[in-house]
Amino acid sequence: MFPGGRRRARESGKNCLKREIKEELPKLKLGRLSLWKEVTARNKRSGRKMSDAIFIAKNAKGRLAIGDKKEIDRAAWQKPRGIRLTPTSRYIRDRLFPRKPRRR
Repeated sequence: MFPGGRRRARESGKNCLKREIKEELPKLKLGRLSLWKEVTARNKRSGRKMSDAIFIAKNAKGRLAIGDKKEIDRAAWQKPRGIRLTPTSRYIRDRLFPRKPRRR
């Protein structure tokens, strides 16, 4: 699953991301952040409203040391294909990393 969190009152999306990363992965340092896309939709199966701000970091460095063991049991760098994802995470992955057509 992609990292996530909830924005606090009067907190910008970018500041929320910085706070969540610092809480959950305190050794990870992100480079310049830019908003890639805001997604507001309704989950077709559950009917739940989804509202996500997706940021891209220029770079990331440091260790994936876990800060809050109650929220995260493990962290690892993964390729975007071949992992189980929530519908929101799948949407994000498919937009960021579209499948390339197979050559024949």
